[in-house]
Amino acid sequence: MLLAIDIGNTDTTLGVFEDSELRATWHLATNVHRMADEHAALLLNLLNHQGLDTSDIKKAVLCCVVPPLLATYEELFNRYFHISPLVVAAGIKTGVRIRMENPREVGADRIVNAAAAHHLYKSPVIIVDSGTATTFDVVSKEGDYLGGVIAPGINTAAEALFTQAAMLPRVELIPPKHAIGSNTVSAMQSGIVFGYVGLIEGLVARIQQELGDKAKVVATGGWAEIIARETAVIDVVNLNLTLIGLRIIYYINQA
Repeated sequence: MLLAIDIGNTDTTLGVFEDSELRATWHLATNVHRMADEHAALLLNLLNHQGLDTSDIKKAVLCCVVPPLLATYEELFNRYFHISPLVVAAGIKTGVRIRMENPREVGADRIVNAAAAHHLYKSPVIIVDSGTATTFDVVSKEGDYLGGVIAPGINTAAEALFTQAAMLPRVELIPPKHAIGSNTVSAMQSGIVFGYVGLIEGLVARIQQELGDKAKVVATGGWAEIIARETAVIDVVNLNLTLIGLRIIYYINQA
């Protein structure tokens, strides 16, 4: 079995594949202060709960945008699984060609998403990843990663509003019934949730216009489902896009 791990700024997502089947997934808070043994204890308990053992995991692949955790997870795999994970970084085959001015600037998770989207959907693709940041990644039909957009994430923006405005409360990020808020909470929910829907719709329209070709819009990330319910521009929601991309990249490099 293959263990795939996506270490993000806020969340860490793990998945176990048996061939092409995604057997199990878990979502954890990213914590740079845990030692390798602490991460291992948590991971081993999750595997055990799923009826899996360390001996079932023969292969591993990970992408990481939190550099201090890279060595931690490599130590974990070496000590507890006796394998060296494939780390998505410069020089790794991905199945997509990076057309950025400086390819090394592109986050590993964004390249992994691009690889998965190109493999799954073939046509020109715009990937909207709603996490700590809201990112847009554009892949041509031929598999060229053309570039993208980076904006603050919906929760990041909401926290900034709460911490910087003394009279505004922290609110639950759900769509209100109306765009015109009748109280402070609903007004904030409208501005944040519907505001991000507008941001996504506007940027997708601009990207489509620049491409000159109809691209499929794929949403992923923690806020993907909430946003997708409020707009018609998103064609597909795939919450496992990054894990699927990690699996694809692992086998490309084994070949």
